Amino acid sequence: MQLHIILVSPARPENVGAAARAMKTMGFASLRIVDSQAHLQPEAGWVAHGSAEILQNAQHFATLEAALADVDFTIATTARSRAKFHYYCTPQELETQLAERQNWVNNVALVFGREDSGLTNEELELADLLTGVPMVADYPSLNLGQAVMVFCYQLSSLNQIAQKQAIQAEAGQLNALRDRVSRLLVNLGSQDDQKLTDWLHQRLGVLEQRDAAMLHTLLHDIEKKFGH
Repeated sequence: MQLHIILVSPARPENVGAAARAMKTMGFASLRIVDSQAHLQPEAGWVAHGSAEILQNAQHFATLEAALADVDFTIATTARSRAKFHYYCTPQELETQLAERQNWVNNVALVFGREDSGLTNEELELADLLTGVPMVADYPSLNLGQAVMVFCYQLSSLNQIAQKQAIQAEAGQLNALRDRVSRLLVNLGSQDDQKLTDWLHQRLGVLEQRDAAMLHTLLHDIEKKFGH
């Protein structure tokens, strides 16, 4: 499983450098930048301290949607749970969620928002899970570099999990499941039930591999019954 750290429109080069340093320290290397050139500024390199290759190899995308094009599972960080019907987990719970997916999901993205305003509701809707760092009420929020370090530290144990060579993740399993559920809603005439649609897609984000496989089987049988 490959974890990509995605920074959306970071404004301060120093924050991007600090994020790169945190990634390198905890064993992560894939950095994606959305709608910003902050990682190319010299200040980013000054703060990165030995992590220059992460900045140099960072991929740039115009939109978050483009940055997620090859991603199977997306986690978005937020200071508060704003997106309706999205499952919200702590960093510790996130570690458990990703450990279960270690051998059946190929590309995972952990998305961090803008320093001043975070992610928009539209960007949060692209995620499968939401997460955040619990903090004391009224205490100043973490800056971008600190937030990346918290999550990289929490998830660093995933790098130590031995990969089972016999198992190769099938790319796009979760996306295929979402597509099948969407088609089923259309066939049932329930596509306009927004509450049901949101709830279904939210629950898909926390399925374990066995449950996802069983749901694929059930949907296959339903599709046969419909004649599709």
